[in-house]
Amino acid sequence: IGHWKTATRKLKALNKRFSTPERPVPREAYVAALEACAANRLNGARASEPARKILEDMSENEYEIPLDLANSCVQNCLGEGPGGTHEDCGGIDTALAMVAAVESSQNGSTVLTEATYERLVSALAKDGAVEEAILVLRTMVVDKTFTPPLSTFADVAKAAARAQNQSEGVLQVLTYAKASGYELDNIAAVDAGRDILASGVIAAEKMDNLALGLRLLTAAAKAEGCAPDSGDALVATSSSAAQRACTLIHRRAIFKATEDSNWKLAVKLLELMPKRGLTPATAVWRAVLNTCCKNEKSRKATAILLDWCTLVEEGKADKPPVSAFNTVVNTCEVCGEEELTIKVLDAMKKTLDTDGNIITLNIALKRLAKVGNVMGCEGILIGMLNEGIEPNVVSYTTTIGACAREGMKNSAMAYEWIKRMRSRGVYPNYHTYNTALAACLDGKLESTFIGSKIATEMLADAEKELACGFKGSADYKSVLPDLYTKVLARQLMKQLRENWRAGDIDMALAKSTTRVPLLKLVDFEKTVSAANLQDEVCDVDEDKDEIAAQDFEFSLLKDLHRDDRRTAMI
Repeated sequence: IGHWKTATRKLKALNKRFSTPERPVPREAYVAALEACAANRLNGARASEPARKILEDMSENEYEIPLDLANSCVQNCLGEGPGGTHEDCGGIDTALAMVAAVESSQNGSTVLTEATYERLVSALAKDGAVEEAILVLRTMVVDKTFTPPLSTFADVAKAAARAQNQSEGVLQVLTYAKASGYELDNIAAVDAGRDILASGVIAAEKMDNLALGLRLLTAAAKAEGCAPDSGDALVATSSSAAQRACTLIHRRAIFKATEDSNWKLAVKLLELMPKRGLTPATAVWRAVLNTCCKNEKSRKATAILLDWCTLVEEGKADKPPVSAFNTVVNTCEVCGEEELTIKVLDAMKKTLDTDGNIITLNIALKRLAKVGNVMGCEGILIGMLNEGIEPNVVSYTTTIGACAREGMKNSAMAYEWIKRMRSRGVYPNYHTYNTALAACLDGKLESTFIGSKIATEMLADAEKELACGFKGSADYKSVLPDLYTKVLARQLMKQLRENWRAGDIDMALAKSTTRVPLLKLVDFEKTVSAANLQDEVCDVDEDKDEIAAQDFEFSLLKDLHRDDRRTAMI
């Protein structure tokens, strides 16, 4: 009947002049006009609106709409421009109006094909109309029992993942995909399936649903046909957003595992990150290392640290800090793994080109102190001074610990080290005094005298602390006697009693001199008199070297050091 404009004008005139309720325009006229409009892809979508009007009129008159024309009109109405338009013609709104008209027609339930709905869903998703796209997708799967291709699900899932507050929409898409018969464990073999899983991971990260994110990656890993890569690696690296979401999910899951002291899970997640193309941050490496060390898993901690060093050599990770090596070395020492200790120290030398810091040397001191090697400890301290490293209170306390080993006690040397540390401007804490007091328990009168001197100095320092206070960690700085101090003081008084019973000293003299400071330790109360407060001259210096990282190492390694709980270990 000619050009589409001519056809629509004639149909309009026919409706206006000759149509009546009893004699409406015949179906053939509508079909002829619709064929003219539908030609040449709706004439470049310019005939979209007349075609919509014809479809609505046919539906209103309860005429049967030709299947091919209905699908052609809806599909060709949609373009790639804004709002699904084609050169500002047609668009999503017009297509939705056509769909509504066709579905309300006499044969509407069977007219529109799966391909038409797919085109409409993809157009809605591209335009950001996520909720509408999900509704149409639901109609396809639930009402029409269609099985859309994975690309259709992927379009909606990606749009929902990009949108704000549409994370639940991604989960709905995953549900409809499963309802259509797709297995999440297999879809990662194709690009569209990986896009769906990646969108699910992004949504899981936004919802902080760590279990869901890890489950989707595990499903991707099971897919066959992804060689030479694995499905989870392809999903994790499919886009920058997916890579970021995967990294954050693994990071949070690892930190949660470390909080629960679940070292096995933390290690497993850390091992999966490089396999999935993800780079663990230094904080993640350290969290896993510290968890293994707290659980005294020296072999696993060493393996993780060596893997970290290997990635450093390949340029895939930042260098571990010295403190990470120190933590692992100390764990190996606690577990008696000397061979692993040497491996870790060699790795530190190779990776960082250093023999360590004061913490490393303190760990070496602990090894010698455990076997009572006083001369070896002295050699390390001298070496530290020669290298310009000033020993701290932990260094001296550990050395004094070598003097307190059972069967190898040396009270004179223990007291000598207290004097030496004072001469270097390093002041004892209660761990130091307790260790020195323990070194005096060898049954000798001379050792009892030295123990009394040490008790006198501890009391003086404690009185000053009560009057002036201190800056820093109490575990690191305080000299106030604790319960173990009183136990040691009672043992020294018992030793003194054995000395006077053996005739080594007059009982009255011992009670009036040597026993006095020991008795004061037993009866010590954490109060100071006003008179003593006035006599004290406060000069409290803050140790600038006591930084947060050192405090962390001190608390961690002190907990690990169980065999000699009175030797403070950094």
